Amino acid sequence: MLKAQRSSSAIVQQRARQMRFALTPSEAALWEALCRSQLGVKFRRQVAIGRYIADFCAPAARLIVEVDGAYHARRRAADARRDRALGRLGYRVLRLEAALVMSRLSEAVAQVRDALRE
Repeated sequence: MLKAQRSSSAIVQQRARQMRFALTPSEAALWEALCRSQLGVKFRRQVAIGRYIADFCAPAARLIVEVDGAYHARRRAADARRDRALGRLGYRVLRLEAALVMSRLSEAVAQVRDALRE
C-alpha cells in the first residue's frame, strides 16, 4: 500500500509540473495578479496537495484558488467532494469562474483579497 501511495504521489507531482507550463488564459491572467506576493502572501501555482492539484495555493493562508472553466459546470458534485477533502487537509477553497477572471479581473482579485482576510 505504501509503495502504491508513493507511486500515486509521484504521478500527481509530475502532472503538476507539466500543468505549470500549460496555464489556461484565465489562469495566466490571474497568476499575473497573484505572483510576486502582490496581495501580501506568496501564491504557488499548480500545487500538488494530497491527490489533487490546486490551480493556486497560498500555503501560509491555507487558501486554494481554483479557476473554473466550462468543464467544471459538469463536475459540480466531484468538485464539491474535492473541496471537502481539501478542507479536511486544512485548506479553504475559493472558486472563481474563468469568465469572471477574463472579463473583470479586478473583481476576481478582490474576491481573493477578501478570502485572505477571512
